[in-house]
Amino acid sequence: MSENIAGKVVVITGASSGLGEAAARHLAGRGAIVVLGARRADRINALASELGGDGKALAVETDVTDPAQVKRLADAAVERFGRIDVMINNAGLMQQSPLEALKIDEWDNMIDVNVKGVLYGIAAALPHMKTQQAGHIINVSSVAGHKVMPAGAVYCATKHAVRAISEGLRSEVKPYNLRTTIISPGAVDTELPTHITHEQSHEGINEYYENVAIAPESFARAVAFAIEQPEDVDINEILFRPTKQEL
Repeated sequence: MSENIAGKVVVITGASSGLGEAAARHLAGRGAIVVLGARRADRINALASELGGDGKALAVETDVTDPAQVKRLADAAVERFGRIDVMINNAGLMQQSPLEALKIDEWDNMIDVNVKGVLYGIAAALPHMKTQQAGHIINVSSVAGHKVMPAGAVYCATKHAVRAISEGLRSEVKPYNLRTTIISPGAVDTELPTHITHEQSHEGINEYYENVAIAPESFARAVAFAIEQPEDVDINEILFRPTKQEL
């Protein structure tokens, strides 16, 4: 069903590494036009050059905690390519620590990126998709959006919020012929654990990921599965884990 991916304009936040980069590579390989948003402009510019030698990739420096920058990302896709078919709100931050560690700045960081960043992505894409009467919004949650783990209370709360927001969105956009998908990965080998500053949590997560984490291409395939379905099929949620993962 690659014909339902080829030619689609796909905007991806957090596209400079990990899940976002893997999705961009996979979808571009199947003929999609990719619009890459991330704070690390050098990385997304290099990726756009690699994937878009035929002009079918665009990089836009974007901080998802700034709604104006996220709007600029979506608007750039429409200005360059005429439409936005898929918005992947992927940018995320995981800073695990026990609540008693009182890492309040990190709580704020995760809320700003994981919750507000998703809302800003919806706000940026939804007006264009309403006008088109077509589109697909994919929000990235986590296994942590289904379970709550020690040292992960705030991170898990943000990922539960993504699922709640996405379900609300799903129920509201039916008049506009839009599709919505939540993708909840388990342990995937990305930079996500590197943001953990609490030493004990960092050591535990790193050891766990070394033993069970799978490649980010697993996420890219899940994204492609949701997009490639016929337009009358709405894949609302995908939850996947490494086979070894017991959590």
